[in-house]
Amino acid sequence: MNVLSIQSHVAYGHVGNASAVFPMQRLGVEVWPIHTVQFSNHTGYGSWKGRVFDGPAIEELVDGIAERGVLDRCDGVLSGYMGSADIGNAVLSAVNRVRGLNPQALYCCDPVIGDVGRGVFVRLGIPEFMREQAVPAADIVTPNQFELDYLSGLTTETLSDVKQAIGAVQAMGPKAVLVTSVVTKETPSDAVDLVAGERGRFWRVRTPKLSLAVNGAGDAIAALFFVHYARSRSAATALAAAAASVYGLLKRTEEAGSREIVTIAAQDEFVSPTYRFPAEEV
Repeated sequence: MNVLSIQSHVAYGHVGNASAVFPMQRLGVEVWPIHTVQFSNHTGYGSWKGRVFDGPAIEELVDGIAERGVLDRCDGVLSGYMGSADIGNAVLSAVNRVRGLNPQALYCCDPVIGDVGRGVFVRLGIPEFMREQAVPAADIVTPNQFELDYLSGLTTETLSDVKQAIGAVQAMGPKAVLVTSVVTKETPSDAVDLVAGERGRFWRVRTPKLSLAVNGAGDAIAALFFVHYARSRSAATALAAAAASVYGLLKRTEEAGSREIVTIAAQDEFVSPTYRFPAEEV
């Protein structure tokens, strides 16, 4: 399996491609990473060095890959953080080029917009681009609960609300939706939910809540869900597999007391998770 992964990158730590690429490689995927930004570290530290690239820079790299005559062997495109709307246009151009050569290729969009407690944290125009262009073009989307509310235009306080919002997003185009960091009135205080929807059916995985706040876990779970879905064509299967791996990764990170997710030290979690959780149809 070959995946073109277009998202942010950091030299130190694990967010964006620095979080998504290695887990996919550990699962045997050949990954072609293109960076939308390259920073020294993630912005949560308050200071960083580096730069945001532009749409033409992304298109130039895709052109170079195309010149190798391999785009027809690309099985999917994964996108994450986009530094600007013109980068978004370059991502969708890449998706169209890949699909033109391989109609079976999947596009997974992690619609990075914001989060509960932080609100929208991307540049002006990006949320609208995600809702109006990127999500409708995607086969799979992986929003967190805040992003689900934005994309659907709904407020999700109950599981029923989440299911309704997933249905609204699916009506925009995607076949499968994974919602991360879900907390509803039905979620116990010591747990967190993940909910996936596909073809009118919904599944939930509930995991214990961990006492840590780190960046990059969403990038990892989007990549893992994408790979497992591409191989199984089952949202339930992909949900259970991705949830198990990311919980193991975060548990190891908590035990290490690390501010960065311990992607390398916990790499066995991607192929043989320590913990397993059932995907319950809801």
